[in-house]
Amino acid sequence: MQNKLFVGNISWDASEEDLQTLFAAYGEVVSARIVMDKFSGRSRGFGFVEMSNDDEAQAAIEALNETDFMGRPVIVNVAKPKE
Repeated sequence: MQNKLFVGNISWDASEEDLQTLFAAYGEVVSARIVMDKFSGRSRGFGFVEMSNDDEAQAAIEALNETDFMGRPVIVNVAKPKE
């Protein structure tokens, strides 16, 4: 499964809705989540987006990797499984 994506260098001001909207242009977004620091409650600057299939995920990677999103160049690639 290559449809779960890691998104890095996310703006501190971005919401999960912003992330979902960004990726929705490339297909159906199953989920969009920004990882939050459990102590401060602030964004940790990265998150995960799950697309409905691998083709849509690949299209999103090709279109969005290293592009500007809310003033920062985001990194988009296939998420590595948790070890």
